[in-house]
Amino acid sequence: MTKSEKNTNTVRPPVVVIVGHIDHGKSTLLDYIRKTNIVDGEAGGITQHLSAYEVVHKDENGDDRAITFIDTPGHEAFSDMRNRGAKVADIAILIVSAEDSVKTQTIEALSSIKASGVPFIVAVNKIDKPGANLEKVKIDLAEAEVYVEGYGGTVPIVPISAKTGDGVPELLDMIVLVADLSELVGDPNINAEGIVIESNRDPKRGITATLLIKNGVLKKGKFIVSGKTIVPTRMIEDFKGKAIEKASYSSPVRVIGFDTMPVAGDFFSLYDSKKEAEEAVRKNIESLDANTSFEIYEEGVAIIPIIVKTDVLGTKDAVIKEIKKLDEDLVKFKIIESGVGMISENDMKMAVSDSNVIVIGFNVKLDTRAEDIKQKNNIKVETFDIIYKISEFLETIKNERRPVNEVEEVIGTLKVIKIFSKTKDKQVLGCKVTLGSIKDGATLKIIRREFEIGKARVVGIEQSKVQAKEVIEGLECGVLVESKLEIAPGDTLSAILIVKK
Repeated sequence: MTKSEKNTNTVRPPVVVIVGHIDHGKSTLLDYIRKTNIVDGEAGGITQHLSAYEVVHKDENGDDRAITFIDTPGHEAFSDMRNRGAKVADIAILIVSAEDSVKTQTIEALSSIKASGVPFIVAVNKIDKPGANLEKVKIDLAEAEVYVEGYGGTVPIVPISAKTGDGVPELLDMIVLVADLSELVGDPNINAEGIVIESNRDPKRGITATLLIKNGVLKKGKFIVSGKTIVPTRMIEDFKGKAIEKASYSSPVRVIGFDTMPVAGDFFSLYDSKKEAEEAVRKNIESLDANTSFEIYEEGVAIIPIIVKTDVLGTKDAVIKEIKKLDEDLVKFKIIESGVGMISENDMKMAVSDSNVIVIGFNVKLDTRAEDIKQKNNIKVETFDIIYKISEFLETIKNERRPVNEVEEVIGTLKVIKIFSKTKDKQVLGCKVTLGSIKDGATLKIIRREFEIGKARVVGIEQSKVQAKEVIEGLECGVLVESKLEIAPGDTLSAILIVKK
């Protein structure tokens, strides 16, 4: 067996996301874990530079075990990669308040977890509170079809207090155990690949991105490709903002110097040379073009781009089905993104790129960052709890955006009999009205031998040497026209009216 054929996989740290109701203690738990488990002598005072960070926890055997937490809206952690089927998170923690028990957002988070297929742990927080009721939480979870250990199921449940830290070491032990059962592995001998967590433009350093390495090793002196963007790995920082030479799987890093803004949720790969990276970008562009070319719309059709977010997967499919029923010949709805969970910052960033985008939410709300972006950019966002209300709203939008067809109607024709004079762009013609009527100011099409050769405009009419506003069929008149073309006897002048239909 050659070296290249050997299995070089080793155990990698788990990537964990905490989800649940907004007031049930997600941030408090993340803060407690971060401040008490990050080493390097900075515990308790470290500044969190990225939306993902690593902690070190001593397991039951006294061994140091690394765990990566991502501090990002939970449903984003479960969204499918655009280029591959990988998920951001390996393990989810569903946090539930021992006081308030299961809430609407708990169910939303649970739906995201189930849709992703990742293993999860229930952390029952606020057990130190007087109104804590662990048994009620277990009953309510069972009603939501989550059967925890000791209650007829296998889902791990850990009582904790994110404020005092009670139960948090046991929760970290459980994360390590679930990770071991999941047999998470990575290859330290290949180039890094992973996921773009977020990106932004730094006024001083340019475009930067937070990347989560899912496999392989990221090193300086190589090239990262994500979608259509490319960056040399000259500046790499760890989650504390410290410059580093390399990073391995499950590590969050910041890379500085992208040529264009990478898209959060997109896949990235590392290449040894710029030539390889440029070839990868070319293939990505071809793939993106191929994936978007299947919908071909005729010219004159109004396309209304829609982002759909719903509370559960089944509802999402139902909402999209109802939206597609509204398509007609001249107006069609295009679902550019759909998902389960709250309307997120990433949804808003996608909407910002196109002022025509409408964001539809069903039984969901906007998270705080999304609300800020909506207000700043005046994005059209509507949320509903009744499906037919979505149809009513989009019918209104459809009527507003339906394309207006302009049709030329002939309202009169002139036969040119004689040319009296010509001065620059103006000519005095002797004509006979052969159809309808001719009015002062009318737009004329110049027809010669049955072909249109140009246009003219009536700037004056005389009948029997008296100025007139209109001359009707069968009468002769003198007409002063303005045109860059020289009109000749025998030409037909058709007066047209633009009608919107």
